[in-house]
Amino acid sequence: MFFDSVRVWIFAGNGGDGAATFRHEAHVPRGGPDGGDGGRGGSIYLTVDAGETSLRDYRHRHHFKATAGGRGSGQKKHGKAGDDLILKVPPGTGVFDESSGDLLGDLVASGQTLMVGRGGRGGLGNVHFATSTHQAPKHAQNGEPGEARQIRLELRLLADVGLVGLPNAGKSTLLAALTAARPKIADYPFTTLEPNLGVLDLGDEDSRRPTIADVPGLIEGASSGAGLGHAFLRHVERTRVLVHVVDGSDRDPEWSYNVIRDELGAHDPALLTKPLLVAFNKMDRPAAAEAWPAFLAARAAQGVSAVAISAETGANLVELRERLSKLLPSAEELAEPPEPAGIVVHRLESAGNAFTVAREDGMLVVHGHKIERLAAQTNFDVEESAERFQGELIRLGIDHELRRQGVAPGDMVRIGGSELEWESDAWDDR
Repeated sequence: MFFDSVRVWIFAGNGGDGAATFRHEAHVPRGGPDGGDGGRGGSIYLTVDAGETSLRDYRHRHHFKATAGGRGSGQKKHGKAGDDLILKVPPGTGVFDESSGDLLGDLVASGQTLMVGRGGRGGLGNVHFATSTHQAPKHAQNGEPGEARQIRLELRLLADVGLVGLPNAGKSTLLAALTAARPKIADYPFTTLEPNLGVLDLGDEDSRRPTIADVPGLIEGASSGAGLGHAFLRHVERTRVLVHVVDGSDRDPEWSYNVIRDELGAHDPALLTKPLLVAFNKMDRPAAAEAWPAFLAARAAQGVSAVAISAETGANLVELRERLSKLLPSAEELAEPPEPAGIVVHRLESAGNAFTVAREDGMLVVHGHKIERLAAQTNFDVEESAERFQGELIRLGIDHELRRQGVAPGDMVRIGGSELEWESDAWDDR
């Protein structure tokens, strides 16, 4: 089975907690705070490995987690940073956020890298919170949670030449004849269940080495989900040239040609604008030799280039190579990935102090990047830390908005992953 679409869950590492410690050396009376910061959590990256050709590595493993940052400690010692996790993907992998459907990146070039999960920042130690009027703070930040999300990986093969056609048209035989690839070949439909790749040798005088892909056979209705080939239509989107292999010995080669053209156009009209060469195959059979003149005349009337071959015997493959060499770009252009070029989408984080308050599931819920991060980094078991957080609610205007929406003592308020009981009396004098 060919794995070209998978869903995986990624969990970046949490940041380490900051330390709330104090100097205790005998020769330092009233030692001040010396708590160090927590280390950052490990991030998760996808990187393109040219040696990968499918997403098979994600067949059985779907959850990936980077390591957390270490806790800070006394003497202003910082916690160790978590190790980043690097996952390899083949060229041509599109990365989507499963919850929103947003494209995060389109990875095509070898070595191209995309961060899909940012590690949490380490919490600040209490040394950062000392002031002239508060010289012994017990407050230190917890580490920030690492980013967690589900992503979808979709592979669209990067090949210079794509072989398309009905099942049993001879695409795999042609691929084997043109390259060193050894696909499974048999005289029955749907022998090919996954794309096969090979490198085309254009001759000693030509230094170009284009890649060629044999895409599993399409059938009528493939663009709307029929048969096996519908899952592989996207693999011809990035090819530079299409070679349409037609079984010349079929009872109606003209119908065979048109049904594939219709399916390509239904999937993506842009496919019909790609450079095209029709390979009229199986000329070693009498039925094909008889049908060839009428088929050639029909293609000439449409301005479509066609060549008669026999992939089985090798007849006329030299001419096929020559025709392909004229359709392919220069060596310099071949060295670059086919369009579209790889992209990494950079998204701005929401405005720092922005927030919303709404009723959800019977409680007031506060949403906002900054306040949710502060809640995650607050140790509510430490009174000083809880008071600092309450002060931030007032400073950001969240306290006022909660009161405006009718919050009452004893109500639960959810901020990020924290559910807090409202104790209005404690704040009335602020």
